[in-house]
Amino acid sequence: MKNDGLFTKFQNMSKNNPKMNASKRDLLGRKVKQLRREGLIPATMYGHGFEAVSIQFNAKDFQKIFDHVGESGLVDIEMDGKAYPILFRNPQYHPVWGELVHVDCYKVNLKEKIVTTVPLELIGEAPIVKAGNILVPVTEEVEIEALPTDLPEKIEVDISGMETLESMITVADLIFDKSKIEIKTDATQVVVKVEEPKEEVIEEVAEAPT
Repeated sequence: MKNDGLFTKFQNMSKNNPKMNASKRDLLGRKVKQLRREGLIPATMYGHGFEAVSIQFNAKDFQKIFDHVGESGLVDIEMDGKAYPILFRNPQYHPVWGELVHVDCYKVNLKEKIVTTVPLELIGEAPIVKAGNILVPVTEEVEIEALPTDLPEKIEVDISGMETLESMITVADLIFDKSKIEIKTDATQVVVKVEEPKEEVIEEVAEAPT
């Protein structure tokens, strides 16, 4: 597979993790609907060697943080005078309204590596696309293993070197700190490629005999 001088940029997330207040919740099961009406998001915090606890967030505060970090950024949950470093996991949405109804908070051990996914972000402009061809993103995220404090917020993929129809970027082309991070996704997995535009076929309709 060719990369035609393509390069990617590895970007570390800020070491100053966002902070968010939480409180323990007593309402469980179907009763959590009451929490949502009060502008609260029910959640469960759990982790290896950590007893699961039911918690709740202010919905507006949560959404601001979640929009920024997604499921790959560390967040410090502050509760009862303690701070818990967590990753958001398994957000659940209402099947009709699309509103967030529950989220898991995975408490991490900062000294133990974890496996998680990190989003890929395409940047730049590809000359081959400017020439009228189509950019085809294939992979939106990769699975990595790293210490929680070494997790990148994202990996930027620069497409400005894509100059021919054969140009493509694979996982093997990604640049990252191999001393801290291991990418678990298959190295041959295509991240982005280029295709020629398909010609529109116009079928002629035969006229009925007179």
